[in-house]
Amino acid sequence: MGELTALVPFELVDAVLEETRGMQRRLRALPSRVGVYFLLAMCLFPEVGYLLVWQKLTASLSALPVVTPTTKALRDLRRRVGGAPMRRLFEVLSGPLAQPATPGVRFGTYRTVSFDGCSSLKAPDTVRNRAWLGSPGHGGYPLLELMTLVETGTRALIGAVFGPTGEGESGYARRLLHLLTPDMLVLWDKGFDGNAFLAQVSATGAQVLGRLRSNRRTPILATLTDGSYLSMIGSLQIRVIEARITVACADGTTFTGTYRLVTTLTDARRYPAATLVRLYHQRWEHESTYYALRHTIMQGRILRSGDPAGLEQEMWSVLTLYQLLRSVMVDAAESRPGTDPTAAASPSPCIPPATWSSARATTPAWPPAWSQPSDAVSWRRCCHHAARASAPARSNHPPPATTNGSTTAGPTAAAPSPTSTSLSCHPRPRCPPCPGTNDPCPPATAADNNRSWPSFTKTPPAPGRPGTSPATSVMSP
Repeated sequence: MGELTALVPFELVDAVLEETRGMQRRLRALPSRVGVYFLLAMCLFPEVGYLLVWQKLTASLSALPVVTPTTKALRDLRRRVGGAPMRRLFEVLSGPLAQPATPGVRFGTYRTVSFDGCSSLKAPDTVRNRAWLGSPGHGGYPLLELMTLVETGTRALIGAVFGPTGEGESGYARRLLHLLTPDMLVLWDKGFDGNAFLAQVSATGAQVLGRLRSNRRTPILATLTDGSYLSMIGSLQIRVIEARITVACADGTTFTGTYRLVTTLTDARRYPAATLVRLYHQRWEHESTYYALRHTIMQGRILRSGDPAGLEQEMWSVLTLYQLLRSVMVDAAESRPGTDPTAAASPSPCIPPATWSSARATTPAWPPAWSQPSDAVSWRRCCHHAARASAPARSNHPPPATTNGSTTAGPTAAAPSPTSTSLSCHPRPRCPPCPGTNDPCPPATAADNNRSWPSFTKTPPAPGRPGTSPATSVMSP
C-alpha cells in the first residue's frame, strides 16, 4: 500500500483537502489525509471490512506507533472527509495518459475517445438509496448509472458522471461535452443516435464515428467511390457507411449482420470506409474499462454505502483508484517503446487481442499529430516520478487535399451496396506482427491457447485507395 503515496503524494492530498475545505480543524488521531488513503484502500480491497482494510493499509508500518481505530471511528472518518475531496482528486488525476508517440492512441491527427454507459452497478437496498436511485432492478438492488468518456488507446478516464438510471445515457453524456476538444474523434454505439446529441458534439469541434439505429432513414445525397454516401442529419452533413459482417464459429455456426456507421469525416479518399469500420471496433476498449471496474476492482460485489452521500464518495474513490492503476499500466507500457498500453491488462472476453492490432494497422499512412503533453499530463507524470522526456513537437504532413470523389449526386441516387466481410474462428496461440507496423500483438497465455480467436479473411483491396483492406468488425462469437 506504500505505492499509493508515490502515486498520490501527501502534498496533493493536502492541497485537495484545503481546496474543498475538508481539512480537519484540530489535531486528530485519524486526520483527513489518512481518510483519503483509507477510501482508496477500501475500494482496493472490497472483499473485507473496515478493520481488515485498515490492517492492510498499515501493514508496512509495524515499526511505528499506529493507532488501532474501531469500525465506528473509521465510519466517522468517512463522513468527516465527505465526497468533495474524492471528486476533486479524480478531476485532478483524470485525463488522457498517452504520450504523443504511444502506439494505438491516435487515428491520423485525432485522439480516439468514446462515450459509453454502465447501468449494472448495484447499491445496497436501503430506504435512502431507493429514494435516490428508484426501486430495485431485476437483480433486487437499486442500480447506479455510470457514464464515462474514455481514451480508447489507454482506457484512461477523461471524465465521469453518475446517478439514477432514469436520465438516460445521452443526458449524462451531455454533462461531459465540455471535455471534448477539436483534436478528438468520438466513438459511440447506437444508444447515442440522436439529432440533438450529434449536433452538440459536432459543435465542440470534435469529429464523430458512431453507429446508427436500424430504424433511422437517411437520404442519399451523393454516393462515394468507397461505397459510402453523403447524407444529412438535421442541419449537419454526415457520411454513412454500411458494412455486412459475417462471423463463422468453430462449430460451423455463422452470424451475419449489417452495421451502419455515421461520421463527420466526409472525405472518402482520406478516410476510406474500410479503415473507419476497422477503427470503430476500438470502441470495445470501453467495455474492457467497465469490465475492469466491475469485475477486476469491485470483484462483482455491490457497493458498500447505504446512503446517497456515501455512494457518491465511494464511486469517486473507485474511479480515482481505477485511474491510478491505469496510470501505472501506461507508464509500464511506455517504458518499453512500441508497446500498446491496452496490452498491460487481461483482455475482456469480448475483445480478442488479434482485433486490436488489426484496427491500429489501418491508421492512415501520413505521420500522426505530435504535440507537447498538456500541463496536467506533465504534472501527473511528475507526481508519479516518471522521469521521461516528452516527445518534441512536430508538424503534421497530411496528404494533399482531395475531393470526396462523388460519383452520383441528388436525392434519387441509388443506394450503395454494403461492404462485405467475413470472420472465421480457429485456435490462435499467437498472432503475427501487424502488417505495416512494428507493433506485435500481446503474448498469448495458456488460457488464450485454449480459446478460438476470430481472424480476418484475406480480401482484395478496397477501391479508391491502393493497399487498403476492406472493412472488418470486432464482433466475436
